[in-house]
Formats: sequence, C-alpha cells, structure tokens
Amino acid sequence: MNQKKIPMPMLLLAGLLLVAAPQCCLADVYLVSVGIADYPGDRNDLSLPANDATTMANLYRRNNNAHTKLLTNAQATVENISQAMERMYAQAGQDDIVVFFFSGHGTQGAFCAYDKLLSYDTIRKAMARSESRNKMIFADACFSGKMRTNGRHTANRKSNVMLFLSSRSNETSIERADMRNGFFTVCLERSLRGGADADRNRIITAKELFDAVSTGVVKLSGGKQHPVMWGNFSDTMPVMVWERKTGK
Repeated sequence: MNQKKIPMPMLLLAGLLLVAAPQCCLADVYLVSVGIADYPGDRNDLSLPANDATTMANLYRRNNNAHTKLLTNAQATVENISQAMERMYAQAGQDDIVVFFFSGHGTQGAFCAYDKLLSYDTIRKAMARSESRNKMIFADACFSGKMRTNGRHTANRKSNVMLFLSSRSNETSIERADMRNGFFTVCLERSLRGGADADRNRIITAKELFDAVSTGVVKLSGGKQHPVMWGNFSDTMPVMVWERKTGK
C-alpha cells in the first residue's frame, strides 16, 4: 500500500492545535456543599440553607466531570465537613476545580457549622493540600463579608483561593418566604448553569460569574445586598467547565 505523505505545514498546524487546546476543558470539579437551616435548639434556625446546599449539589451533579459531597443540618459538623474536604480535595489535579459552598450563619473569619465554628483557616488548610490552581469558596451567609478583616481578606495571599461572599460585612443575606433559595444562591445557581457564560464557550470564568451574580442579587434585593469577591486569582480562572455539545 502506498503511504500518502502529509505536507510539513499541516503537521506543524496539527501540533500547534494540540498545544493550544485549553486544558481547563478537561477539568474535573470537586464540590463539598454544606447547608444548615436546623441548628441545635430553636433560636438560630433558618429557612433555606439546607435547600441552598442541595440546589448547588444537584447543579454540579449535572456536570459529568463533577464529584460532590452534600452535608446538611446535623450532618454538617466540623469533623464531617473537614473529613469531606480533605478526602475530596486531595483527588484534584492542577487543572481541576475545587469548590466549598456554605449556606447558614456566618461570623468574622468563620462559618457556624452544626456543632461549632468552622474557621476559614480550617478550610484554607484543606484546600492547600490540593494541587488544584482553581480553588473557591461560595458563602450564602449573613455578614459573610466579615471574612475580610481590616481591609484585607483573611486568606493567605499564596493560597490562591477565591472567596465569593453573598453580602458586604454590614449586610444580611436575604431570603424570601416565597422562594426556595436565598437571593445569592438563586443567582449563583442560574449563573453557573450557563447564565454567566457571556461568550458561550461553556467555560464560566471568575469575572463572568461575579458580573452576573452581582447584577442579579442587587436587582433582586432592591440594592440592599451586594456580593463581594476577594482573593488571589485571575479574572479568567475557570469556575465551571461544561462538556462541549457534540453533533450538528
């Protein structure tokens, strides 16, 4: 059989295309989603956080490249959350995406787990064990902006973690009786599902996400709630990668 020679320029082009292929398109996602509505006793109970965490877990489960762990209410102890983060995040490679979602009560530098405070430092240390370059925390919690202290976020600047918080330090995170989720989670879920994908390339970046969620929350709340984003990351960092559609 005669072998057909391929011209050198075509070989070079094929090589360039392989090199230029975006690595983030192969990214796996590792999510730990936590929501606490039913705290011990009755004084601190909320309405929607368990729904928020479930909504986010269900969204990520639609992504074939996602691995999820959902912890709600009494399941969401500091020990259970810490073990889930360490187990999940250790699996992530450099180009994968690591996500921690929390909905419930928040305070300065910490979230209120079911049994005690879950410090930001605990979350950061779990994330630091991961090789991933794309790490993020989503928090739908009142006064979540207080994780930023004295003009600086509490993250180690080398930890490469994006914090996307539902409200400023002097604001509450609003939930409405006729809605299944809080304002921030509604807009976050809608945006990650594709609403934030401004260039329609099925890769949602940090900037695309902030622009879409911030605009949506401010509109829903009538200007009473403003999400904030802090951390050491680029505007183009991928926060969600959906499989590309195939066929005609």
